[in-house]
Amino acid sequence: MKMEIRLSGSGGQGLILAGIILAEGAIGSNLNAIQSQSYGPEARGGASKAEVIISDKNINFPKVIKSDILISLTQKSFNEYAENIKEGSIVIVDSSIDVGELENIIIHKVPILKTANEVIKKSMTANIITLGVVSNLLPQINSECIKFAILNRVPKGSEDLNIKAFEEGKKLLQVS
Repeated sequence: MKMEIRLSGSGGQGLILAGIILAEGAIGSNLNAIQSQSYGPEARGGASKAEVIISDKNINFPKVIKSDILISLTQKSFNEYAENIKEGSIVIVDSSIDVGELENIIIHKVPILKTANEVIKKSMTANIITLGVVSNLLPQINSECIKFAILNRVPKGSEDLNIKAFEEGKKLLQVS
């Protein structure tokens, strides 16, 4: 099992932190994981991506070439990374994004940003909601390990809010 995951959006959405947490959750689930990141010079508001490779074997190259799972929270990031996905990949986008026509790709449009703003009432939780969504697609990673990583990484005093955001994210995408 090897999964190449790219989380993309704009700076300030916390996707780099989400990538770190996802990698730590995988490691806590006795898998190998590597995480890398890049963001534009603008930082907040500029392009941002985190890449996570998860495997039950050694990982020989630390960068995602063609993703198995692409997550995009902005139209710009989707447009930039949609061409670098494998056939049969899974694409998770915020419901505000126009994905156009993609062949041989599984697409999930999920109201991540709306949930952050209207349910959790904190836009900064979009990254943790995203983790809840993607965790449903990665049964190899124990959700409790992701929660543990969340609790170790979020600011003190925001733990309950972030666990609620994670659980709301899990509700947004049910897979069988």
